[in-house]
Amino acid sequence: MQKVLGIAGWSGSGKTTLIGGLLPLLAAHGLTVSVIKHSHHDIELDVAGKDSRRHRASGAHEVMVVSPYRFGLFAETPQPLTLQQQLSRLAAVDLVLLEGQKTLPLPRIEVHRAACGKPWLYPDDPFVIALATDTATATTLPQLPLDDHDAIAGFIVNWLKDSA
Repeated sequence: MQKVLGIAGWSGSGKTTLIGGLLPLLAAHGLTVSVIKHSHHDIELDVAGKDSRRHRASGAHEVMVVSPYRFGLFAETPQPLTLQQQLSRLAAVDLVLLEGQKTLPLPRIEVHRAACGKPWLYPDDPFVIALATDTATATTLPQLPLDDHDAIAGFIVNWLKDSA
């Protein structure tokens, strides 16, 4: 299975911003990285009036839209995909960052922003391996400055080497 690292935290803590900052830094380290972003809400990826939407509405199991620059795959799912099913849809890479899905049993970095006013996850989550935060807390876990993407990328690179 590919290396998967969760990026977990409460809504508004900065997970998406962090991942956006990490991707070019991890690429500069020679890593290929994919992202799976989880949403608790229903998502609509193609819009009314488009052929892909018509094909789905007509009963197609999957619809792939392809251009010279990218592709998209639209599929209805009768139940949530397991992590293995999600990963099987991706090309092989060095690392998959998983935004959300914080209940899965896999290593994760907790993103915590004091202004959100939410509790820490790590005291009750044995899978948290480090904290990316704007405030210090009493723990033996590595604490990385939330806005220091270089330090967090370095931690991830070392984690990958250590877990190889």
